[in-house]
Amino acid sequence: TRMQSLNPDPKAHYTSVYGALKKIIRTEGFWRPLRGLNVMMMGAGPAHALYFACYENMKRTLNAVFHHQGNSHLANGIAGSMATLLHDAVMNPAEVVKQRLQMYDSPHRSALSCIRTVLGTEGLGAFYRSYTTQLTMNVPFQSIHFITYELLQEQINPYRGYNPQSHIISGGLAGALAAAATTPLDVCKTLLNTQENVALHLANVSGRLSGMANAFRTVYQLNGLPGYFKGVQARVIYQMPSTAISWSVYEFFKYFLTKHKLENRTPY
Repeated sequence: TRMQSLNPDPKAHYTSVYGALKKIIRTEGFWRPLRGLNVMMMGAGPAHALYFACYENMKRTLNAVFHHQGNSHLANGIAGSMATLLHDAVMNPAEVVKQRLQMYDSPHRSALSCIRTVLGTEGLGAFYRSYTTQLTMNVPFQSIHFITYELLQEQINPYRGYNPQSHIISGGLAGALAAAATTPLDVCKTLLNTQENVALHLANVSGRLSGMANAFRTVYQLNGLPGYFKGVQARVIYQMPSTAISWSVYEFFKYFLTKHKLENRTPY
């Protein structure tokens, strides 16, 4: 969030991920990089439950529709996109609160005070101002993510058994590729979520910025083409372990619960 800022305060100007982390901890305290963690944890449980449940069901249904033996990459991509609609409906408000808390010199002292302030000054719609942008970003992100994951699984885990190493490698690489490819959309989403005051003033935007097209124009107006790739390194570094952990934990519980179910059916 900090590195994607279009017109940062001189005190919040960073040249690298490590440098940013070091400077934030030194000047703002050890716990500062973890602001917004509580609101993300509250949203992540239900969001991911909907996400993977929808993905598995849609993948199974679409593979049957396409009469495809094994995995259809098109089915995986569509299933991932559909799952994203449910996931983002839950996570978008949490993302708005998290990014506002993460901004330099944020006026909000807690997630609850941020929610109250945004509701009072901008209304409920503020929590979904970037929803269509989030979907515009996450639909291609998840399509690339799921297709790459399934493709890598076919290569390094052809029998599709429970193989932790293959799930970690496939998940990490799939997340990294998807993150890099969708960074321009993420920069626009961050601008819509944070409504960065100084940047909007420099771009002569009055009131609130809304819409993907307006966000794209504003980013280009202020920073040119390089502006679309602000924070790409941080985004890839964040997504690689995130998707690797997500897939490995998911595949473990899928294996554990399926194995337990089969054992219960087996007559002794």
